[in-house]
Amino acid sequence: MSLKLMYITNNPQVAKIIDNAGVDRVFLDLEIIGKEERQGHLDTVISKHSIDDIKKLRPVIKKAQLLVRCNPVHEGMQAEIDRIVKDGADIIMLPYFRTADEVSRFLECVNGRVRTNLLFETPEAVRNADSILELKGIDEAHIGLNDLHLGYGLTFMFELLTNGVAEGLCKKFRSCGIPYGVGGVAALNKGDLPAEYIIAEHYRLGSSCAILSRSFCNFKKFSSVEEFSAKFLKGLTEIRGYEKVLANENEIFFENNRLMVVDKVNSIVQRIKESKMN
Repeated sequence: MSLKLMYITNNPQVAKIIDNAGVDRVFLDLEIIGKEERQGHLDTVISKHSIDDIKKLRPVIKKAQLLVRCNPVHEGMQAEIDRIVKDGADIIMLPYFRTADEVSRFLECVNGRVRTNLLFETPEAVRNADSILELKGIDEAHIGLNDLHLGYGLTFMFELLTNGVAEGLCKKFRSCGIPYGVGGVAALNKGDLPAEYIIAEHYRLGSSCAILSRSFCNFKKFSSVEEFSAKFLKGLTEIRGYEKVLANENEIFFENNRLMVVDKVNSIVQRIKESKMN
């Protein structure tokens, strides 16, 4: 098994580079409804992608799939979905839903024309997971750590890996036979919680998909296309190499890794709380 890795961009030049490098999915993000209110105060990127970008990306993507995140359920959803399908998306991801009724409406709009992916990122969606997963037409699921940790009032998004929420959802997805992913990963040896630990947790949890985070390889921080291309390929190759190592590890390794993740997350949470007090 190797993770399906996704990279968020609306830039055709970037899409061509990452497609050639071997990324599994080019991720176009159309979600804007409600996002500014939820995340406007945070150090997160709110994409300014346009539905017109689908036609710009589609011709340059030769090997990867094109995943489009639509808006949450809203009055104009049918027209939005129809356009996304017509312009060439392979997968449509529904964000920020709460109930089975919302998901049912989304599935009716898609009507089996492309693959569907549900982004579980509200506490209500977690609570209603059983009724949601009974619906026909769900092809994939993903756990959105950022909005979900905000919904629970947590300090650090990776607490969801240590408090049982992500693990419980993964078990539900697995029992329904639905492929699933969890959050995102940075480059190896980077971040407060190094990607090696996170990737090993993906393997332990049975996750098959992850978003390459902004810190993995941010196109805007490179002075040339060539520099970005080389760095992206290097980072992707390193992750794939580490996955080959993980494929030969045993249960003891993954349990020890889980315990280290718990320890590191607890330390990070403590540090964040102390910094807010000062």
